[in-house]
This record gives sequence, structure tokens and C-alpha cells, in this order.
Amino acid sequence: MFAMSIRRLVFPVWVCLAGGTLLTLFAIHSNLPYLAGHWYYPVTMVVGAFVAGSTPEGGGGIAFPVLNIFLDVDRALARDFSLMVQSIGMTSASILILARRDSRLADFRPLLWWVPVAFAGFVLGIETLQGMRVPVIQALFLGLTTAFAVAYLRSTHRGHADALPAVGVPDIARTCVVLIAGGLCASLFGTGAGMLIYTLLVTRFALKEKRATEMSIILMASLSILGYAWRGWVQHALSADQVQTWLCAAPVVLVMAPLGAAVLRRIHHEWMLRGIVVISLVQLAYFNLFRPTLEKSLWSLSLTAVLLFVFSWVMDRTGSRHGRIRVRPDPVGDEQVRRD
Repeated sequence: MFAMSIRRLVFPVWVCLAGGTLLTLFAIHSNLPYLAGHWYYPVTMVVGAFVAGSTPEGGGGIAFPVLNIFLDVDRALARDFSLMVQSIGMTSASILILARRDSRLADFRPLLWWVPVAFAGFVLGIETLQGMRVPVIQALFLGLTTAFAVAYLRSTHRGHADALPAVGVPDIARTCVVLIAGGLCASLFGTGAGMLIYTLLVTRFALKEKRATEMSIILMASLSILGYAWRGWVQHALSADQVQTWLCAAPVVLVMAPLGAAVLRRIHHEWMLRGIVVISLVQLAYFNLFRPTLEKSLWSLSLTAVLLFVFSWVMDRTGSRHGRIRVRPDPVGDEQVRRD
């Protein structure tokens, strides 16, 4: 009983301490005129942080395209901002998830080795992939988010397991490949690892969607903290202006990301997927219609088609192996699963 009482206090204490610290840092390192001149950062993260707490996309799924594609902010700055705000917002959502009364901490133990592997992929990407052309990186981001959402929404496969099973060496190897690929994606646009590990969890391991989302959120939160630290403390690549923009948006994501995590438990998961599809298609259309070029169209459409084929093939293959799974929402949004 005492331990449960302590657990209930963890999240409120975190919000108070983190909120007080962020407001103090804002008063020291930034100011209201700067906030007024950069209002679009916190406004963007009202939606971005909600997405970060309720989907596998992470806040970068909104922050990166809005800043880099819509507002022409430098690609590296947009990636760093995504990592910086996720280090607060997705951490806040993660603490809420882990502090819940019904959360079994043992179910999240695989994250202890997932995070270092994904971070190795991030560092590899930071050191080797940053010379890629910006339109190609933008097209890869849009192709990844659009293909992920469309393929999963159209698939009949849904997870049914409450926790990960014991896995052998082949599955560990598969997981490592996915985690490294996720780290490479995060090095380019600040997100992506959550979507890839989510896909693996609900297909290969048939994990329930909401639990897979929770694990992907915690993975991306940890990777964001480590990525932010690498950029700031190892590469010394973060400017004072970046810190100021982060301080403008950080209090917003501190609250909005856990709100997204709370809403996730009360809505049917299909609505989350439909929302991602709409957002992704709007972003893809804008990318191709605003200042269109042949290079942008070829890269975005070809990468979307290839990734859609890959995601669909994985989903269909998994669905045929596990058997068709029907999902019916109950009144509070949890899923009841049965096999035909």
C-alpha cells in the first residue's frame, strides 16, 4: 500500500519539479519578447506533444515537418529541436506510464538493452549520414510516416499479447536491426525509432497496440535525452538560440505529452491511426505542391511506395501467420481480441 502511494506521487512531483526548473531557466536564459517572436515553436508543440504522448511517432512527427518543410528552418536545427522537446515531453509521458498503478515494471525491462542499441544507431547516423541531400531526408521522413500509418490501418492484424514473450537469438538479432535503423532515422529527423519498434512489436511479437505504443514512447524519450546530450555535450553543437527556443516550448510539452498518454487509454486505437494518416497525407501533399520540383516528387513518391510495400508485406505476412484478429472496442476504449 505504501509503495503504491509513493508511485501515485511520482508524476505530480515530477511535473512540479520539472515545471519549476523550466520556468526558472526561462527567466534566466530567455524572455517574453523572445517568446513573442518565436511563438510558433510552443504552438507547434501543443499538437506535437499530444502526438508524442499518444502515438509511436513522437513529437518530431509534427515538429520536424512544420519547422523544416513548412517554415524552412534548417534541417539540423529542426531535428535538434525535436530531440530537445521530446526529452521533456516524452519523458513526462513515460513517467506517467511507468507510475500507473496497473503498470508492471518488469514488462518494460527489454528497454534496458533496446535504448543502448538504438543510441548506437543514432551516433552512427550522426557521424555518417548528415551529408545526405535535404530533399531526400524530407522525402524519407514523409514516406516513413505515411507508409507506416496507411499500411497499419489497412492491415487486419492486431496484437493480442499483454507482454513480450521470451525470445531467442534470431528475434534478438531482428530487434537489433530495427533499433539501429530507428537510431539512424532519429539522427536525420529526430524521430522514427518509435514507429519501427512499434511495427516489430505488434507484428512479430503480437503485442497489444497500446502497450507497444507505451514502449515506443519510452524508447523514444530515452533516445531523445541521449541524442540531446550527444549534440550538446559531446559535439558542442547546440547554440544559445536553440536553448531559448527549447525553453519556449518545454513547459508546453511537459503537460501536453502526458495528456496524450492519458487520452490514449480512453480512445480506440484505430482513431489514433486515422489521425496519423490524415496528418501524414497533408504533409506529403504540401511537400509536393509547395515549390514543386521533380527531385522532390520522385524521391517522396518512390520512397513512400517502397516503404508502403515493405510495411504492407510485413503486416500481411504476419496476419496470415497469426490468423486474422478482430478488434472490437469496449466502452472505455480498450480492445477485446479474439481469433477466427
